[in-house]
Amino acid sequence: MKIEVLYPEVCNLYGDLMNVEYLKRSLEASGVSDIEIIDTSLKSEPYFNAHDDADLIYLGTMTERSQELVLKALTPYKARISELIDNGRLFLITGNALELFGEYIQCDDGSKIECMGFFGTHAVRRMLERYNSLYVGKFGDMNIVGFKSQFTHSYGEFEGLFETVRGDGLSPETKSEGIKRNNFLATYIIGPLLVLNPPFTKHVMELMGVKEPKVAYEEAAMDVYEHRYSEFMEPTRGLTY
Repeated sequence: MKIEVLYPEVCNLYGDLMNVEYLKRSLEASGVSDIEIIDTSLKSEPYFNAHDDADLIYLGTMTERSQELVLKALTPYKARISELIDNGRLFLITGNALELFGEYIQCDDGSKIECMGFFGTHAVRRMLERYNSLYVGKFGDMNIVGFKSQFTHSYGEFEGLFETVRGDGLSPETKSEGIKRNNFLATYIIGPLLVLNPPFTKHVMELMGVKEPKVAYEEAAMDVYEHRYSEFMEPTRGLTY
């Protein structure tokens, strides 16, 4: 089982690299052996470009300056990324990393950072208006909980990953949160997503081909997940912080 982690030296905010560590431990709990984590640096050719056996490609949250560095590193491989998305390769993209797959990021001064353009979305930055919020959503019949901390929202045409119950979607104007195409899964949710949502972690493992997935520390993880969901759904609980 191979997991490629793109640019962990800069894409490491909010503890989101624990998505990969928790997934690794959950794979081990499910009896999967021979798990390989491939860390790809900004100066390296991505493993996915020359190989076709990565079971998951992960990209996490970064600073605004790092977004430009990551765009420079990834853009030469646009055609390969498009091919992988179309062929159903599993991607997990968290936080502001999802913006890089849209059309552009509009900065405070009106300038635009051109992105890879896989989706008809664009992000609008407001660096003096950080948005911090709790989040509750649905993935089919599954509850999703998490956090958001960002200077941006995204707008445009897209197929959402989650349906918002409490909080904002990709923007305050939509209840659709995240972006989905085939097995490309992207969301603004941080926290880390997989640690906070063990049922969704099982879904990711199923997409990786695990027939009977189990999550690490399952009893404790489910207790915390269910308690957090109950807390986040309390009518008197404010969402922003």
